[in-house]
Amino acid sequence: MSSRDKQKHLEEIKEHIGKHEGLSEEEKSNAFKHIEEWYAEDKAFGTFIAELAKISPKIEALLVELGLI
Repeated sequence: MSSRDKQKHLEEIKEHIGKHEGLSEEEKSNAFKHIEEWYAEDKAFGTFIAELAKISPKIEALLVELGLI
């Protein structure tokens, strides 16, 4: 799943959590914080992989083999 797809899913989850009447504002806020953290971690991992791939074509090929690029 691409980073863009993951972001789309996180946004959908946020939207549904925000609309859920059975959750308190505190529960919603905590969920939103976690979603933002997951998004930041995913983005950081993508940046890390991109920078790692720049080191060498061999490393980039390895990352492709692993399905990370």
